Amino acid sequence: MLSLAKWNAYYRLTRLDKPIGIWLLMWPTLWGLLIAGQGRPDLHVLLVFVLGTVLMRSAGCALNDIADRHWDGAVARTRLRPLATGEISVQEAYLVAMGLALLAFMLVCTLGWQVVAWSVPALFLAISYPYTKRFLAIPQAYLGVAFGFGIPMTFVALQGQVPALAWWLLLANVSWSVAYDTAYAMVDRADDLKVGIRSSAITFGRWDVLAIMACFVVMLAIMAGLAVALGLGWPFWAGWGLAALLILRQYQLVRTRDPGLCFKAFLENVWIGAALTAGLALAFYLS
Repeated sequence: MLSLAKWNAYYRLTRLDKPIGIWLLMWPTLWGLLIAGQGRPDLHVLLVFVLGTVLMRSAGCALNDIADRHWDGAVARTRLRPLATGEISVQEAYLVAMGLALLAFMLVCTLGWQVVAWSVPALFLAISYPYTKRFLAIPQAYLGVAFGFGIPMTFVALQGQVPALAWWLLLANVSWSVAYDTAYAMVDRADDLKVGIRSSAITFGRWDVLAIMACFVVMLAIMAGLAVALGLGWPFWAGWGLAALLILRQYQLVRTRDPGLCFKAFLENVWIGAALTAGLALAFYLS
């Protein structure tokens, strides 16, 4: 029987103690569900994607820690992760990741063969992302694709196709991911330079704050264009406006480049996603 300490280690391995990642993965998935389902997505499809998001984010965290286990101990923010401290073995972490991914796959199987087929590249993105930090100049863009791949999957599940609109929505998420994860990477920049991990914060250098704000602007512009194309009403624009105000606050936080404030900026992105999601939901509900 597993001890309480071991359960706690698994809990931290899957980052269930830090739900920010679940929300950042959930919001774009909900965007896809709301738009593909015209504001009223099928309940079964909704539940599968919500549960699948939690399961795959947890599996992804375990896979990330496996890939980074030789570096995490040298980075202040990650040195107490269970694999870095030896609380969990690599084999145990693999079993956790595979078990969670299998549960997510079983859920996807209830949505038909087309969604199952699209889940294959989604799994590849989740597995490969941690290794992109070795060679990609901006691995955060790859993360954005991985975090947003639920978008085309929602359209396949609800419409049986992936229209151009879905790819624009994915691009909006990629821009948003580069913005918030660059702020996150600014926290670890000094340690990442020491261990040789690449990140957008390192690549952008002294242009990091400008790059973050430019990515936010691109995300807002794409979301505005999609709203116009869909004929969404004032509730969306209220949510969009609130998101814009929150982004202005992001600038106040990241402009100092203080690690603590940059991490706070990263965490507050959950409210940007919430504002846009609430605006979408209300716009469809009241239409």
